[in-house]
Amino acid sequence: LEDQMLGITVKRETPELEAQREQLVVEDAENKRILKETEDKILELLAASEGNILDDEVLISTLSESKKTGDAIMKQVAVAARTTIKINNTRKGYVPVAVLSSNLFFCVADLASVDPMYQFSLTWYTNLFNMAIERAEKGANLAERLTNLNDTFAAILYANVCRSLFEKDKLLFSFLLCIKILQIRGEIDPAELRFLLTGSTAVDVPRPNPAPGWMSGKTWADFVGLEDISAFGVTFVANVEGKELAFWERVYNSSNPEKEIDERFEEDLSDFQRLLLLRCVRPDKVVPAIMTFIMKKIGERFIEPPPFNLLSAYNDSSSTTPLLFVLTPGADPMSELLRLADELGMGSKLFAVSLGQGQGPIAERAVSEAVDRGGWVCLQNCHVATSWLPQLEKICEELSPELVHDDFRLWLTSMPSGDFPVSVLQNGVKITLEPPRGFRANLTGSYIAMGKDWFENGCRKPREFKKLVFGICFFHALVRERCRFGPLGWNIPYTFSVPDLRISLDQLQLFLNEYEEIPLKMLAYLAGECNYGGRVTDDKDRRALMTLLSDFYTPEILEDSYKFSPSGTYFAPPDKPKIEGYLDFIKTLPFNEPPEVFGLHENADITSAIAQTNDLLGTALSLQPRASGGEGKSWAESVMELATDIERKVPNLFDVEKAEVLYPVRFEESMNSVLTQELERFNRLLAVVKKSLADLKLAIRGLVVLSKELEEVGNALSNMLVPAMWMSASYPSLKPLGGYVTDLVARCEFLQKWIDTGKPAVYWLSGFYFIPGFLTGTRQNFARKYTIPIDLIKYTFKVMDPKEEITEGATDGAYINGLFLEGAAWNESNGTLMESRPKELFVSMPSILLIPTKVEDIKPTTAYSCPTYKTSERRGQLSTTGHSTNFVMLIDLPVSEFPAKHYIKRGCAMLCSLDT
Repeated sequence: LEDQMLGITVKRETPELEAQREQLVVEDAENKRILKETEDKILELLAASEGNILDDEVLISTLSESKKTGDAIMKQVAVAARTTIKINNTRKGYVPVAVLSSNLFFCVADLASVDPMYQFSLTWYTNLFNMAIERAEKGANLAERLTNLNDTFAAILYANVCRSLFEKDKLLFSFLLCIKILQIRGEIDPAELRFLLTGSTAVDVPRPNPAPGWMSGKTWADFVGLEDISAFGVTFVANVEGKELAFWERVYNSSNPEKEIDERFEEDLSDFQRLLLLRCVRPDKVVPAIMTFIMKKIGERFIEPPPFNLLSAYNDSSSTTPLLFVLTPGADPMSELLRLADELGMGSKLFAVSLGQGQGPIAERAVSEAVDRGGWVCLQNCHVATSWLPQLEKICEELSPELVHDDFRLWLTSMPSGDFPVSVLQNGVKITLEPPRGFRANLTGSYIAMGKDWFENGCRKPREFKKLVFGICFFHALVRERCRFGPLGWNIPYTFSVPDLRISLDQLQLFLNEYEEIPLKMLAYLAGECNYGGRVTDDKDRRALMTLLSDFYTPEILEDSYKFSPSGTYFAPPDKPKIEGYLDFIKTLPFNEPPEVFGLHENADITSAIAQTNDLLGTALSLQPRASGGEGKSWAESVMELATDIERKVPNLFDVEKAEVLYPVRFEESMNSVLTQELERFNRLLAVVKKSLADLKLAIRGLVVLSKELEEVGNALSNMLVPAMWMSASYPSLKPLGGYVTDLVARCEFLQKWIDTGKPAVYWLSGFYFIPGFLTGTRQNFARKYTIPIDLIKYTFKVMDPKEEITEGATDGAYINGLFLEGAAWNESNGTLMESRPKELFVSMPSILLIPTKVEDIKPTTAYSCPTYKTSERRGQLSTTGHSTNFVMLIDLPVSEFPAKHYIKRGCAMLCSLDT
């Protein structure tokens, strides 16, 4: 590819030299042919000659001619050699352009692993390269010209690829481009890059955390991991836990940690090395720091994606090039397309077909007619007509300039789909279209879409109507934007759409015109349970939705003093006669809305930022080549070392038969069955782990075949991820490899201690593979002890005082520990929920007593029913046992300062396991 790009560059830059080179190649081939023919003729004559060869006149004549020919060719070769040296010297000058352009192609090609719609062909790429050569400024000398060529091509490539990427992947592409350019310049150490992407690769940390009060275990592990980076070393880490510990605490608490690190290490460390420090101590600030790094290294334009411009995409297309809108839920390409068609005088010649059952033949006829007459055809929702997509591919392949009218354009719309034809994706012009983001954009879009007359004259209670309209539009923006906080916002990311809002507004208008009193309960039920709630499948999400809605369908919203957030920034404005007044008010709202608008704590921004960092670095890591395992070791060496280390740590399989003898099945003690079933489950997991590690080591040594499955295990270990083969036999976990192995060993030790010393006084809930088994067993013990049907028993809860040491098991029920509280904190002094402390994302909960209680004896309380999950992902699936793969149970936690409703909006939950 590098030679190909070099040939294109030289041909465009010095066409006469490239023509000479091509001529020399032709002449060289011709000379070789002549020499070969002469040699063959001489050999033939020698073979046929009889007697004295000196008497053979033909042979002597041929030999004489061949000498003359050879001499002439040698002179040509000498001239060609001098010309070739001159040409090669000129070509060498353009090698930097060829190196950059050939390397950047793989940044683009790798994007197909991120999304199946990100497909780009080499032909498309070389056309873009030719365009860059044309547009680049000439320059006073070759060095300046090379710089202009490289800068212009990188900018054109970025602009054209960004048009085809979703917003979430644009920074990823900028980061990949920046890294590749810096690697070509030799400005990035591979070990440092790997550390930025993976963090510490140690399975366990050799030294204790020096400041557990503020420094997390993951932060300390990453600091210790810097010992293996030559720019830092053992001395640097010793200073972190010694004389500079106070400085790092200040960085941790700083609102601008990048500035603190830059001021302290600007002279000692490079920009990239300072990124590693920020990754260790404040991962939530890594994404903005990477943006600053990109801007500094390759320019500001690489973090400012070009705005959506449909006319520009149209100008880059031709009659044989399809244009594809890649959609996300809520995007509306037709309004943009109709506007462009009107601008270009094609409004009357645009024919749209929404694909689906029976629409294929209609689409084919429409394309056939437009090809001849020069119209536009838009085939909508291609992703729903997967069986017809091969026909679409055939139609696109048959479009040729000789047969197609110059004004013809084929427009396609599709959600991302793995079934979409690759040839259409590679050769078409792709445009991503996403709905507007942010409160201001959402509110503005809602008001523009509803219509001026409908809003101003559509209700006989105009003041109440306009207040409630603003409330429901605000709610619509809130539920859509809350998705950006991940599981804190919604367990499942829902695609609330414009029709949800439209039907709610129509119902509001209808009921206000129909009833004298405003039926708020009825409106709330229709909007919360039907219009929006109809797509909500998780009952905890539905509870949050109805709680959020109650802030807007309330009589208080009619008061001008009513605020939507504690700061008072957001509220329904006083009555304005015209819709323009509301649009002007929306323009006064902040560009970036704080978490308080969503009912979330300010820590939610940190959680969201850390998730963004993990997504960006994790995706970039998955696209890195396998050639190296970091620290100068080969892939095989690093994987072998890691596999050996893990194999040494993972315990042997449990002796289930011995456990069954020690803890036989007994009617009055269900925990015996729970223990043996847990041992069997862990044995299946341990067997998979041990066998895969042993086979992988054999494969690396070349003693068995390295199968696809084993290679995937090796790649996962190299990237410090838990292999998919292990997860197929494992309990749910989002931990990286080191944390997973440590957690697995701890779970096995918990069960081994149970076997050795008997039932624990406090059960480590997180240590169970199948938690519902333990919860059912505890209820079963109570039911059998008091002869009560088990389905009439539920749990009540008591959070224990952390100062109280528990030495004996509960008489009825069980003590549990190992839970982490997210979205709130625990007030140990009065035993109630309280607001989270700044930067404290998770709080370790005290032990909790599970008290089995007859349903009829349970009294209603004001406590917050806190959902408990196995992992921070929160969402799960219904398994064959009838239990969720993630949700565990609701645990009632007492409240005091704020009501339960407050913690519902906070997304407060307890987790059995953290992600680190």
